[in-house]
Amino acid sequence: MTGEDHGLPLVGAVVLDTTRNLVGRVTEAGGPYLRLRPLVGGFPWDVAPSDLHPLTGAELLSALVAEANARSRRGRVGR
Repeated sequence: MTGEDHGLPLVGAVVLDTTRNLVGRVTEAGGPYLRLRPLVGGFPWDVAPSDLHPLTGAELLSALVAEANARSRRGRVGR
């Protein structure tokens, strides 16, 4: 998903930050950077649009499965 202006990903899009090799969801798209948040939770980070790579369908599916698995593991802690 990209925005009308400048081909930037829309808020909610899942992308790869190529500088960190991390997948994140776009939470803010204002100014010179976009803000990403890890799919499994954690601290957000800023990234330049030029350092983003849109995910293919297979990459997106893999990232979403990893997110679901991480959520499942967190739910079992302390049982």
